[in-house]
Amino acid sequence: MSVRGFTAALNSAGKYPYKPPESVVDYLVVGGGVVGLAVARLLAQRCANKTTFLVERHPRGGEETSSRNSEVIHAGLYYPTSSYKTRLCLRGRQLMYAHCEANGVPFRRAGKLVVATADQHLYIESLHRKAQLLEPPPRWPAEEPVLPTELITGDQARALEPSLSQDIAGALWSPMTGIVDSHSFIESLEKDIIESDGAELAYSTRVPDLDEDGWVVQSVTGDTPEGDAVLARVLINASGLAAPLTLNSLRPESKRFPMYFARGSYASYRGPGISGVSHLLYPCPDTTKGKDNHSFQSLGTHLTLDLQGKVRFGPDLDWISPPTNDESESDFWTKYLVPDESRLEMMHKAVTKYLPSVQLDGLQPDYVGIRPKLVGPGGGFKDFVFRSDYSGDFVTTKRSRGGQMVSLLGIESPGLTASLAIAEMVVDEMVLWDGLGSQ
Repeated sequence: MSVRGFTAALNSAGKYPYKPPESVVDYLVVGGGVVGLAVARLLAQRCANKTTFLVERHPRGGEETSSRNSEVIHAGLYYPTSSYKTRLCLRGRQLMYAHCEANGVPFRRAGKLVVATADQHLYIESLHRKAQLLEPPPRWPAEEPVLPTELITGDQARALEPSLSQDIAGALWSPMTGIVDSHSFIESLEKDIIESDGAELAYSTRVPDLDEDGWVVQSVTGDTPEGDAVLARVLINASGLAAPLTLNSLRPESKRFPMYFARGSYASYRGPGISGVSHLLYPCPDTTKGKDNHSFQSLGTHLTLDLQGKVRFGPDLDWISPPTNDESESDFWTKYLVPDESRLEMMHKAVTKYLPSVQLDGLQPDYVGIRPKLVGPGGGFKDFVFRSDYSGDFVTTKRSRGGQMVSLLGIESPGLTASLAIAEMVVDEMVLWDGLGSQ
């Protein structure tokens, strides 16, 4: 399958000419998903004597990838041990549970079964071995296991979930996997920012242009034709699906970063075949098209529960292509957010491999999410990408290194789980505090 990458750039048509800055902010975070909010919250807490602004183009936080996912607190099973996805998922899981308990965010440690047929058993065995060998991340309590897992037989799995297929020969039990109310989590991050000194949230505010003179960032609020310009001493590019547009505006066309878009549909379910289900049920991901066990691009159409016990299946994987590389087309993916019945038959076929009594007519379209991918179909494993650039790197007559920009790219699953750990890494390890504070 051939899918073209999207390499559009911010303000490529030159609609927004340079404007001199009217104010200065110490930290400017672009993007109000869970990661951007988590970064802004931690900056506000660590640097109370500095200014932190967050701008988000939607009227509320988390309107894109952050609230269109499975709402799962992942345990950290799937990815290479040395990857950001594993390290930040483990630390993020720890921080997430602690944050939810301290702030009254609804969650539940539901536990997960990764179910396997006989020919897939080697896969769950490899997950279990990896879990036992993981080194604890920094600040990990000595008495706490990093990633507890247990291999169980098919009969033991059916004792936990009687609706499972007789073809299921074994399962990996992950007791630390959970579910969270992502909207309440987002609200808790917003609350901490609003109540801090020196931090502000600006919703319905988009960034149409960025100039490398410091970092001069133009922002436009609502339907106003012209915006304001601010000099950001440190810019955090956490704009999710739009993050490459900002970097691409600074790079020649031949060196632009491509972004790929993976549509995932979710379906609610009412009907037979799920009697008394109380755990998350995941099939083994398809690794047949990759070079190793990490070369999957979807965890499969799995069963998740919300905190009210509602069952849903998803996401599936449907690659979408942009019509052009024009910036005006940068929101082309929004037209794919309307759920429909076109994916239900395919989802039903996937689900009945492990829950054979689920009925097609019990599935109803629920919602759709778009995952930001850094590689297209067959591209193999791709980790989160964290970049640090300086405004002086993009001008021919630079007088100094200039302002710092930290860009967060390809933050898909397990981004929700890892969000607080990503913020910790960005603030503690990446942001240079020169003249802004001390570490």
